[in-house]
Amino acid sequence: MGEDMNTLGGQAIMNQDQQEKGTAGTAARQTGNHQGGEAYQKALVAQQAAQTLATTSATERQIALEALATALLEHQDYLLLENGRDVEAAQQTGVAEPLIDRLLLTSERIADIATALRQLAASPDPLSTVLEGHTLANGIRLRRVRVPLGVVAMIYEARPNVTADAAGLCLKTANACLLRGGSLALHSNLSMTAVLAQAGIDHGLPTGWLQCIESTDRAVTTELMQLHGLIDVLIPRGSASLIRTTVQEAKVPVIETGEGNCHLYVHNTADPEIIIPIMLNAKTQRPGVCNAIETLLIDASIATERLPQMLEALFAAGVKVHADPTTYALAAALPAPTALLEKATEADWAQEYLALEIAVKCVEGLDEAIAHINRYSTHHSESILSQDYAAVNRFLRDVDSAAVYANASTRFTDGGEFGLGAEIGISTQKLHARGPMGLTALTSSKFILEGEGQIR
Repeated sequence: MGEDMNTLGGQAIMNQDQQEKGTAGTAARQTGNHQGGEAYQKALVAQQAAQTLATTSATERQIALEALATALLEHQDYLLLENGRDVEAAQQTGVAEPLIDRLLLTSERIADIATALRQLAASPDPLSTVLEGHTLANGIRLRRVRVPLGVVAMIYEARPNVTADAAGLCLKTANACLLRGGSLALHSNLSMTAVLAQAGIDHGLPTGWLQCIESTDRAVTTELMQLHGLIDVLIPRGSASLIRTTVQEAKVPVIETGEGNCHLYVHNTADPEIIIPIMLNAKTQRPGVCNAIETLLIDASIATERLPQMLEALFAAGVKVHADPTTYALAAALPAPTALLEKATEADWAQEYLALEIAVKCVEGLDEAIAHINRYSTHHSESILSQDYAAVNRFLRDVDSAAVYANASTRFTDGGEFGLGAEIGISTQKLHARGPMGLTALTSSKFILEGEGQIR
């Protein structure tokens, strides 16, 4: 099986030199770079592939997506073997358990990925949508339609499922896909890319429609970020430092995703029956994801009455609490393990723990809660628990985040949960896309105008 996959990977780049001959001169002029490393060379091939992909029909892309799902299941033994190499290496180097969970592939997870690809194949074609259309005063007929972005590049960390998600979403929207996964998941990403890329090529897709950077040299990542003229959009998905670095160093358009310092605010009118269930779901159901809460705010007027039970529930779930002075005093009176309680510092309010840890602060009402969230959050997902209609409306209006909830867990911020299907990430910015990024976020638009000899 390993030899077969090596052959697949080789076939996916065998004709690279031939593909480049027709485009190298143009691309070099666009980027101002006549020589380049792995990222540059693969971006050249991706750009050529994108032009071909843009001409494919919805039916052709649907058939190819079905083939991708089948290929994952047929080659799952190989994929699990390569993933096992990454997991073993991560365990030996002491990587945190939540990150290993993100890295791990199982038969069930591969089956889920394949199912998601089949669902994506069956979903409506986003490129067939006419966004608007009318006849101008001069008689020219105008339509605005969705079109592919072109070459979509992704930089991400220990999530091999993102490889399949990105491949499927880019294929559905007729974009070429260039991936730069983290070194922690190197074998997982390379093997999955080889399987998916070859399955697509076997069903009529152009060589280079899906590629993965093999080098772990950071210089290659920097090169990828700076390929203006070859890369149409770059999507970082991972830690705060990864996203910051990408935004600071990139010379191509970037969509910021992922970092989630999310908040749950317990207003003084919150229904006591829902506080602890929502708090525990939002923090502990899957603590290593970006829509889990990292900070709990509670009105000081109900802290003495409500907070001790909430803290006991957190401690029972193994959650470490970084407490402000009021919270610390209440927690210290409880029979809690010392290791699960410490005084909060200023840094804790901006911290994305991605673990069983939470910062807790008592606030003097709605105004302070909103101000705290807008100062420290990453503008991802926030929730208020309240039975006061006016307070809820203020919170929903004034909190500046991509998803704002009332009386519900933040864990619902997800493309599938929102009815958008698969997502390539959750955007925390405001331009182009915000919130869960489904298919339409990977498209642009163009105007098509038909006349009968009009001149201006």
